[in-house]
Amino acid sequence: MKPSSGRVLPSSFRDPSGFLFTRDGTIYRQVNSGSAEDYDHLMRSGLYESLVKSDLLVPHEEIANEEVARPVSYKILRPLPIPFISYPYEWCFSQLKSAALATLRIQKQALRFGMTLKDASSYNIQFSGPQPILIDTLSFEKYREGAPWVAYKQFCEHFACPLALMEYRDIRLQQLLRVYIDGIPVHLASALLPSWTYAKFPLLAHIHLHAKSQRHFEASGHRPSGRDLSWSALLALVDNLERFIGKMKCPDASRHWKDYYGTHSLYSPEELRIKQELIQEFLDTTQPKTLWDVGSNTGLFSRVASSRGIYTISLDMDPLCVEENYLQAASGKEKHLLPLLMDMNNPSPAQGWAHEERMSLLERGPADAALALALVHHLAFGNNLPLPRLADFFRTVCRHLLIEFVPKTDPQAQRLLATRGDIFPDFSQQAFAAAFEQHFRIWRTAKTHDAGRLMYFMSTKSEAP
Repeated sequence: MKPSSGRVLPSSFRDPSGFLFTRDGTIYRQVNSGSAEDYDHLMRSGLYESLVKSDLLVPHEEIANEEVARPVSYKILRPLPIPFISYPYEWCFSQLKSAALATLRIQKQALRFGMTLKDASSYNIQFSGPQPILIDTLSFEKYREGAPWVAYKQFCEHFACPLALMEYRDIRLQQLLRVYIDGIPVHLASALLPSWTYAKFPLLAHIHLHAKSQRHFEASGHRPSGRDLSWSALLALVDNLERFIGKMKCPDASRHWKDYYGTHSLYSPEELRIKQELIQEFLDTTQPKTLWDVGSNTGLFSRVASSRGIYTISLDMDPLCVEENYLQAASGKEKHLLPLLMDMNNPSPAQGWAHEERMSLLERGPADAALALALVHHLAFGNNLPLPRLADFFRTVCRHLLIEFVPKTDPQAQRLLATRGDIFPDFSQQAFAAAFEQHFRIWRTAKTHDAGRLMYFMSTKSEAP
């Protein structure tokens, strides 16, 4: 039922229990009347308090129905906002693993309070900094003795299958989640995994035999009824999944960019110090609350911002760089830093029904400020992106921009051009400045490197300091 005021968020329209909507820039969740019993049990059993105390469920407050009049509404909730919405195909291996383990911990707690998760979608988990947290208050239903875990298949397809493919086949196969937004089918995962994985019992049970069972029921035309499963057997299933997921390890593939600031960087310690001081100056002048570090590598410069309490989205296309960035953020409990996997040549698009269920990267912006350091030459030389296109893109990303220009004579630029030849006659400092001045006012430049690299401080013309 559409609310009489405000806008229903397309990401929640499939849920019969309720939906999200916005009014005056604030997000609300409606609990439909049909879910009253489950919601009341969640709140009265102590499960809600337990999960919120454990930082596993986003807290909310109930508001009076008359404040936002709703037909067929039982309750209206105002959840605590999440700083930035991200999606599973933007997470590194350990982020997806952390989200899976959080889902299982939530299920175990729910069972102890007489409830169970009726869905286990990875989209119900978000990250507040490095902490995974469930955002769907309506994912719970009362437990019925003997009932199977109805969310088991979804858990396998959203978590077990992509993690197994990343560990045992190729870390890049996580991107299948961008194609299969309802989770990677278990029969596809089974077909893609190496044949020797049949000898590993958790993979045999949760993927290979699971896929065989699905094919059997699809061929017979009958839905699996699900055998009776006692409470203790269901808890044992969750424990087994927890051990299975907990032992998974990120594959140690090529680390070409991982050591960029060590063995590969052309910056001396003094030059790195200068660069960090320039970032501090940029932040002092612009005073952003949110920042995107585009092409962040392992997040060295992202932390200049996040350490000041600026919520920083640290974007890179290398899954191992994002992995290291996330592990560092998680170990340090860096609550203002969110590393994400993002290829800026092909950033996350709008997806789902009518292209509305999952927002594009740009729909989740703009940020107050952005860093783009040692990035433009990669996009220009590696992806044939003209400077005016790059300038137009960054206009939609942020209001204030600190961007580095790397000339063709730079050794790193020469490495990119070595296999291509110089087919970029329009790439120059003058052309760079002219392209960005179409949308920004450049208010400072600074040299950072003997090879001629320059930092440009700029702001959109309406925001220039």
